Amino acid sequence: MSPRPIESADRWWRGAVFYCLDVQVFQDSDGDGVGDLQGLVSRIHDLADLGVTCLWLMPMFPTADRDDGYDITDFFAVDPRLGTLGDLVEVVRVARAHGMRVILDFVMNHTSAEHPWFRAARRSRSNPRRDWYVWRDEPPANPDPPVFPGEEDSTWTHDERTDQWYLHHFRAHQPDLNVANPEVQLQIERNLGLWLQLGVSGFRIDAVPFLFANAETEETDVRGAAEYDGVDHLRAIQRFVTRRAGEAMLLGEVNLPHEQQLAWFEAEGEAQGLHLQFDFATMQRLYLSLARRDARALAETLRARPQLPVASQWANFVRNHDELTLDQLAPDELEEVFEAFAPDEGMRVYGRGIRRRLPTMLGDERAVRMVYTLLFSLPGVPVLFYGEEIGMGEALEVEGRYAVRTPMQWTADGGFSTAAPRRWPRPMPSDGWGPDRINVADQRDDPQSLWRHVQRLAGMYRDEPELAWSRLEVLPVRQRPVLAHVCRGDGWTMLALHNLGDAPEVVTLTVDAGGEQVSLLDRFEGTTSRSDGALDVEVAPYGWRWLQVTPADARIRRR
Repeated sequence: MSPRPIESADRWWRGAVFYCLDVQVFQDSDGDGVGDLQGLVSRIHDLADLGVTCLWLMPMFPTADRDDGYDITDFFAVDPRLGTLGDLVEVVRVARAHGMRVILDFVMNHTSAEHPWFRAARRSRSNPRRDWYVWRDEPPANPDPPVFPGEEDSTWTHDERTDQWYLHHFRAHQPDLNVANPEVQLQIERNLGLWLQLGVSGFRIDAVPFLFANAETEETDVRGAAEYDGVDHLRAIQRFVTRRAGEAMLLGEVNLPHEQQLAWFEAEGEAQGLHLQFDFATMQRLYLSLARRDARALAETLRARPQLPVASQWANFVRNHDELTLDQLAPDELEEVFEAFAPDEGMRVYGRGIRRRLPTMLGDERAVRMVYTLLFSLPGVPVLFYGEEIGMGEALEVEGRYAVRTPMQWTADGGFSTAAPRRWPRPMPSDGWGPDRINVADQRDDPQSLWRHVQRLAGMYRDEPELAWSRLEVLPVRQRPVLAHVCRGDGWTMLALHNLGDAPEVVTLTVDAGGEQVSLLDRFEGTTSRSDGALDVEVAPYGWRWLQVTPADARIRRR
């Protein structure tokens, strides 16, 4: 597949295929056992062939390495194990040559406790960096719970040297920055400006509700809090990045119900804030429906998904780089998903999540293919996590959420690094999920592989730009395992059916085009059928149908 030219329009991201990767476990170029930026450069052609149009790089900054790079010691540099600023520029340049852009993880909710800013702040209460963090003489009476229950008992830790408590929503070695402080806000802009100048096209903003939380609550109680508004601050950042680079976009991690996400998208109905947000609600209900083999929970959530301003959009995903969080499910629903996909306690984490990848949970490649087909059929942009395209598994012997962040499996002997595996950041999966059975090289040579299926999905998605920004209609159907939805764009309509069950289904519908005959183009088979009203569609076990409907204004409903 030859690379496509990059769109000239500023809203390039509206039809992009995103691909998240961790540089340190993607490809090692120098044999030291750690993946690096030059290794990534050598693999960009593979990702271009897959159909990826935007690389999202997980943190690659200098780090104390106690939280997989999210405990940063310098926001303005590249971890020397991974390369240099020049190597990052090379990644951006080569990606552009292959029709791809690059975005970076933006993590300024907190720093490492080893960061020079925090080391200065804890020297004395009068230090100039003191107010760059959040301090109190005593923790609040009702503090927020820790983000990682079981790893921390509180969001406040006592600092003996200055006899005050500092805030950390995450781990104690990751103190929260005081983003209400104008000096910290200036550092945020300087940091964003540096990476934009080096050619990146935007940022995935980590933990948005924590980073931009209003600071006038009892939880924080910091200087200048009364004048601070987190949503307004995010909008100011959006204006800053678009001034610096007109194409720049912001993709936000906002794990909230749909209606609460709207404030981070818009103001008074206009797009002012994040351009994209991950659709956590739909992802979580997808797993509930998969556990039940009943699509109704997913259909209910999609039916209620808000329509967004034209310059905002949902980011659809199946699995991200963290635990598979299920915190928006009711307790009995959570237990259903746990019993289906994480029956052993060691497969669970934080009481809310699963530390497995999709193929090991579902155990049936037909179901895996159906899920990714469903992902690409929804309005919005698809986001893939590295290894999803080949069906990688996890290494449960690795602690916590890092079980799914194992080295990329390029060839039958691994292909990640020439160093001895003991020098790698983590081991590869085993027990039938290792590279001897699952790897990129073998699947690229197999026209029936999962890699080839995802490649085809990416191509179909990119070939039909109306799909990404279409209007979604969820149809009520009698077949409980089947999700039926219609995507409508300007002069374009597609009916999509996905069977979440292991038995065949026949979906009965009515199509009405005002007496005109309706044509149905099967986008996978390339065949065309016609209907004068009644429509009976067969859907195989864990199967799918994408039918392009002409005329586009035909009404489709349950019969």
